[in-house]
Amino acid sequence: MIYPQQNSPRSTRGFILVLTLLGCASAWSSEFVLDDSGDTVVGEIRHTRSRYEDTIPYIARRFGLGYQEIKLVNPDLDTWIPGEDKEIVLPLHFVLPQAEKTGLVLNVPEMRLYYFPPAAPGEPRKVITYPLGVGREGWHTPYTKTQITAKTKNPSWTPPESIRQEHAEKGDFLPRVVGPGPDNPLGVYAMHMGLPSYLIHGTNKPYGVGMRVSHGCIRLYPEDIEALFASVRIGTRVNIVNQPYKIGVKGDEIFLEAHPFLEEDRDEYSGSLTSVVRMLVNITQDNSYEIDWKLAQQVVDELRGIPVTIGRLKEANDLSKDIDPRVVDRMELQMETTLPDTEVLK
Repeated sequence: MIYPQQNSPRSTRGFILVLTLLGCASAWSSEFVLDDSGDTVVGEIRHTRSRYEDTIPYIARRFGLGYQEIKLVNPDLDTWIPGEDKEIVLPLHFVLPQAEKTGLVLNVPEMRLYYFPPAAPGEPRKVITYPLGVGREGWHTPYTKTQITAKTKNPSWTPPESIRQEHAEKGDFLPRVVGPGPDNPLGVYAMHMGLPSYLIHGTNKPYGVGMRVSHGCIRLYPEDIEALFASVRIGTRVNIVNQPYKIGVKGDEIFLEAHPFLEEDRDEYSGSLTSVVRMLVNITQDNSYEIDWKLAQQVVDELRGIPVTIGRLKEANDLSKDIDPRVVDRMELQMETTLPDTEVLK
């Protein structure tokens, strides 16, 4: 099994001390500066220790994580009673999705949103990332490019007849209109997209963030949607993608981050490196590279949701120093033949 690198005991203790003094709302700002190096990996793995009264959903929210991503790296901890003084791995290390770095990029299987706000003159570009709740099987969130078309504070929700019927079968009879308030599943803030029926909104059930629980809409923690609502303008681009496996570069290192794919995509992604090879070709451009394919296969088999170094970039002139030019064409041929293949929901 692949484990993240440990921080030094001194830095970990300092990190724990600061964050345990803060409240339930997210204490960790997942905001990162993007320099001109072309790096597409940000953040780092961190650690904290549980308190007696903690639950895994509480810890996830406090550190700006969703339920699934924190459970993937802490599989042996009980969700509701993890125990006192247990070490918790915090997967705050991210490979950016392969998409244009502008506006909102929503990676559905990862259940995470990346916001690339416009940079002010003289200021560096940055990315801000938040965990998501997404549509459950049968109510999947569509993959498309669109934009923010409207923003509503204290929205009302008009549940479609199909959802009212679904609730009625469970003995939960929904009104035709749910007004603002604690019973409204849209929460306090909602952003409309150019997709009829689909919203980016808050929630009255924060424990559902990091799960497939919605009817296709995108839900965020209340504090995250409040921050996003304040900064995202109408007309901001939205790109909804399906990338359970992500390839990124930091310096000369190549990282692979693999998340559980959606069940409906099992035939395409289960145990397959095809999308990894495709992304590798896209991101390495004119550089040559060395990849540990056995390790890459292990990463997509384990699906732990953390970036793992699987290789490095190698400039073409470095390659020529090590290899007789007469055999380069033959090696490239061998590599090619051996690579592994209109109603609003909630």
